[in-house]
Amino acid sequence: MSKMSDTLMRHGEAQRITLTLNGRERSGYCEPRELLSDFLRHELGATGTHVGCEHGVCGACTVHVGGVAARSCLMLAVQADGRRVETVEGLAPAQTLGDLQQAFQRHHALQCGFCTAGILMSCADFLQRMPDPSEEQVREMLSGHICRCTGYTPIVAAVLDVAARRRNAAAGKEVEHA
Repeated sequence: MSKMSDTLMRHGEAQRITLTLNGRERSGYCEPRELLSDFLRHELGATGTHVGCEHGVCGACTVHVGGVAARSCLMLAVQADGRRVETVEGLAPAQTLGDLQQAFQRHHALQCGFCTAGILMSCADFLQRMPDPSEEQVREMLSGHICRCTGYTPIVAAVLDVAARRRNAAAGKEVEHA
């Protein structure tokens, strides 16, 4: 139990919640008004979820809740009780990079990395819903994120690259290296 959980329990404010985090059932304690972003980072140790603006504007805290991208700074932890939550730590098998992460690396689509986790989570959700996006659609999706380092061109290239590679793989075609 974390120090925060212990303190809250003594004051009678904490509530135990259980969720499935990156495929594994996890439980912890939170105040009824605690944000999901804080619960993930401080109680469950999922520190890949970054908190930037705390107003849902920057997108750094984006996670998947029930298979859909959500801003964890706009959601209470108690709202995730009993639900499936994925963070950037769950995007790929242990000790490997997923295809989206590889494309970000290949296209130099990150620099400081602060916003990257949230952008990756939004891109993963977007590509699930829109497997053959146009450049304009990718740019529209990215408009919900603030990145001060990369500019968005390498990110757009990475997303379009993944979409093309996935389409080629589904069609059984050889994938060219970009």
